[in-house]
Amino acid sequence: MSQLQIISSDQNLPQPKTSMVTGYAWVILLVVFLASVAAPLNQFKVPPLMPVLMETFRLNLSQAGLLMSVFAFTGLILALPAGIVLQKLGPKAAGLIAVGCLVVGSAWGALSSSTGMLLASRILEGVGMGLIAVVGPASIALWFPREKQGTPMGIWATWVPVGSVIMYNLAPVLGTSAGWQAAWWSGAGFALVALILYWLLMRLPPSPVTVQKPGPTSPSEDTRPKLGEALANRNIWLLALQFGCFNLVFIGFATFFPTFLTEAHDYPLAQAAFLASLSSMVVLGSAPLAGWLSDRIGSRRLVFTLPLLVVAAMMTLPFHLTGWSLYAFMTLLGVVSGAVPTATFAAAPEVMGNPRLAGMGLAVVSLGQNLGMVIGPILFGRWVESMGWAAAGYWLVPVCLLGFAAGWMVKVR
Repeated sequence: MSQLQIISSDQNLPQPKTSMVTGYAWVILLVVFLASVAAPLNQFKVPPLMPVLMETFRLNLSQAGLLMSVFAFTGLILALPAGIVLQKLGPKAAGLIAVGCLVVGSAWGALSSSTGMLLASRILEGVGMGLIAVVGPASIALWFPREKQGTPMGIWATWVPVGSVIMYNLAPVLGTSAGWQAAWWSGAGFALVALILYWLLMRLPPSPVTVQKPGPTSPSEDTRPKLGEALANRNIWLLALQFGCFNLVFIGFATFFPTFLTEAHDYPLAQAAFLASLSSMVVLGSAPLAGWLSDRIGSRRLVFTLPLLVVAAMMTLPFHLTGWSLYAFMTLLGVVSGAVPTATFAAAPEVMGNPRLAGMGLAVVSLGQNLGMVIGPILFGRWVESMGWAAAGYWLVPVCLLGFAAGWMVKVR
């Protein structure tokens, strides 16, 4: 894996010089992981409480899907600017801004009395999601040498399933006992704790910084990453398209599956949310394993493409299953899908070639990720309304195949 180096407008941020991993690198991984988890934890407050929110705010399925899509739409708009913010401010300031938006946005949402206010709060939370998606892997790569980044990246890649599992299982309990607002307050509280820890513990590695000679820098000496150079890379856009298709399928399905279980099978909210979160629980193990596997076999592409073929076949099944087969389906989905984010984030710096462009590469991948997260809930909700649950699942199959084709064309080790 190419070593990630983020460069500010004034200086080069240090990066590991040897294969040694310091003890404090794992502290950085912990605080970055907690800050990252705060984003999906707040993002996934909606699906397990969607029936309650639909009744409270008088929403149909498409309108309720907006509560998920608007979150990701903000991340979509901010994906490329997030890379620039990271360059200008560095990982500590950019991370504090990201988690701060989550704290304020979730608290604002808890106080919302109208759909408009709730949507506005989701936009602010989406700012945090968009920033931390780029800051997280960039910060980790600063502290771990390139040949040992597979394991920490695999651990970090569980940030979305960890956050979603927590909220899928916590939100129904809180919603039943204290109202839907309790889930929003708990999200704000978690983000506040992560913010404090990030502020206290986040720092740059102690590598010496290269001192620039005074005076103007000639074009040949300018080593700062250039946006045009990053955006001209065909492979990073293919990687982003692959990841966008994956997120469209996974988020679209995950957003409405608890609602399907309550409507079609009369599952209580808590049971429906637990079943829907089962795949994310399994990802907690499959994602780190995928990081190790991609290093072991020397291929990222196989790890982020082949699972899409399996998911394509699986999407013909979930709305026909009942009983134990639903649990088996969600378990297998977690085993397969956990590989895609891990290998994708690990591949982004390699695809860019120049380590100094890796931050912008991650921003492009984040752009594809958020585009899929925006489209998925809206599109899948409309398919369900017009065609029914099973047909909506069938339409996810060609999206998976498009993602496979795009990923297969990516040139990466």
